[in-house]
Amino acid sequence: MRRVLAVVHARNLEFLRDRSALAWNLVLPMALVLGLAWVFSGPERPLFKVAVVAAASPGVPAHPFLATEHVDFYAPVSREDAITKLSRHQTDLVVDLAAEPPSYWVNTQSGKGYVLERLLAVAAGEPLQRHTVEGREIRYVDWVVPGILGMNIMFSGLFGVGYVLVRYRKTGYLKRLRATPLSAFEFLLAQVLSRLLLIVSVSCLVFAGTNVLLRFPMRGSYLSLLLLAALGAASMISLGLLVAARVDSEELAGGLLNLLSWPMMIVSGVWFSLEGAHPFIQIAAQLSPLTHLLVAARAVMLDGADLTAIAWHLAVLAIMSATFLALGAASFRWSRS
Repeated sequence: MRRVLAVVHARNLEFLRDRSALAWNLVLPMALVLGLAWVFSGPERPLFKVAVVAAASPGVPAHPFLATEHVDFYAPVSREDAITKLSRHQTDLVVDLAAEPPSYWVNTQSGKGYVLERLLAVAAGEPLQRHTVEGREIRYVDWVVPGILGMNIMFSGLFGVGYVLVRYRKTGYLKRLRATPLSAFEFLLAQVLSRLLLIVSVSCLVFAGTNVLLRFPMRGSYLSLLLLAALGAASMISLGLLVAARVDSEELAGGLLNLLSWPMMIVSGVWFSLEGAHPFIQIAAQLSPLTHLLVAARAVMLDGADLTAIAWHLAVLAIMSATFLALGAASFRWSRS
């Protein structure tokens, strides 16, 4: 037991003497708690969600219904996009005050839509023309499964590569590789390809296994989804390599990787939609490769988007992968300082 306690004491001293790792372990939890408190703070969550098209257009009078409390009124990307979400029960009502005549759309299979239509009927102002849509509700599991798979890709890419690279540096393995003709870029590229094959294979097995039980909607191409997963995994792996390019402390590497992964998981829409979130959150989410991976994956699975429709997200992921890998190779250090 004395030998065990001696090892525990030595390990504690090693950790405490690593000032950078100690700082990250103190700052990171506080930052996460404060960040979560800020993101989820505010008034009580509205009971209903209504898409309002062209409510603020010049010459369009405000309708008294828009003053209804406990309703989240938001401006959609387009009326067609809002109606699509209405058919999936992701939006409860669509109102277009700029249409001729002013109109609203309601899903006849939605209980919330029925309540909102009654509220709209008793509101003063010009009556709106009624349109109806139908559609099966998208289950939460159908919407969240790309988020779960994307989160798994993120953690596998960041931690599966970052920790390994730090351990290689600590044990002197990288120092021995430096004596070979292998360049830093070649070594990092090999790490990306090796991990990429593993992550994509595991993700395909997880998707196929769960799809047998839950039968996810898949309106797009499996090849498009596979290409998207490969580019998303490559961007995460390259980011992990960039973080671990010069770090020789596993504690510091863990802190840096957590600092990247947890905010990405919160603001990238893994568990909930960012529609109606603060504009700063929506802008910050665009800087995360996980956001582009999830938005494009849901577009392929739920909307049937082809490669042209998700080309922007594919391009961003490819640029991020190349940039992270190039910066990692430029700042790579073979041995400890």
